[in-house]
Amino acid sequence: MNVFRNQIYLALLLLVLPLSALAQDLDPRAYARVPINMTFFGVGFGYTYGNVLLDPSLPLKDLEADMESPMFGVGHTMNLFGFTSQVYATLPYAWAQISGKLNGVDESRTRSGFGDMRLRISMLLIGAPPVTLEEFRKGSPDFILGLSLSITAPTGQFFPDKLINIGTNRWSFKPEIGISYPLSKYWFVDVYAGIWLFTNNNEFFPGNSVRSQNPLGSFQTHISYNFNPAMWAAIDFTYYTGGQSSVNGIKDNNDQNNVRVGATFNLPISRSQAIKLAYSTGAIIRFGADFSTISLAWQVAFF
Repeated sequence: MNVFRNQIYLALLLLVLPLSALAQDLDPRAYARVPINMTFFGVGFGYTYGNVLLDPSLPLKDLEADMESPMFGVGHTMNLFGFTSQVYATLPYAWAQISGKLNGVDESRTRSGFGDMRLRISMLLIGAPPVTLEEFRKGSPDFILGLSLSITAPTGQFFPDKLINIGTNRWSFKPEIGISYPLSKYWFVDVYAGIWLFTNNNEFFPGNSVRSQNPLGSFQTHISYNFNPAMWAAIDFTYYTGGQSSVNGIKDNNDQNNVRVGATFNLPISRSQAIKLAYSTGAIIRFGADFSTISLAWQVAFF
């Protein structure tokens, strides 16, 4: 009976909703083996502080921001075309306090409102055939190859005449390929490679400008350790490259070559509930993304 409960815990923990800040993702075990026909709900809270990503063409310097972001998410696992698949959506809200120099003068602003909604669809192609919870507890981890598509919709608060906004007023898409491999009973390694693609923001400041952005490459590595079948921790690394933007056809010198590092801890608190604690920060920063994020999420699963 204890083994069965541990397998339920493990299935739940593998599905804890990731909390992301400013599209800088660090999501360990995103392609882990899971049972199908499971629905999960989660709420989370993130606190982000430091520099945020802005175009250098704007008359803002020495920008510092503090942002509190509660989130709500819902997801479901299923058998899709014979593959274990998962879909989830998250909706954030944000309170942001921003300070910096505008044309050499100290200024401060506050913003609050809903952020852009995010949807992710994933499919495990190799190593994780669709199984029920009863079948799941009889199996063991294996090499897994998966694909996913993340979509960010322009649902967030956006004012064309404002320099700083919570929403981006554009669509973003990230196709990604990922592998998950158990090095031993206790150690796992995950490696992902993806690319963010962006539509134009046709109402960029002061409202009649067009902002475009080149594709942004995203590469992640996660090394995690199982303390027991129900509790694990991970060290996270991600690298971003590209993403140069332009306004009205004039290119900015803002290519990203940034490295972020972080850590994640997952803890079960009951048969169907779990908590996830995560921290990430900029390690090597060429432009933007020099911020840190602490997040806490609670989730409940229904089988």
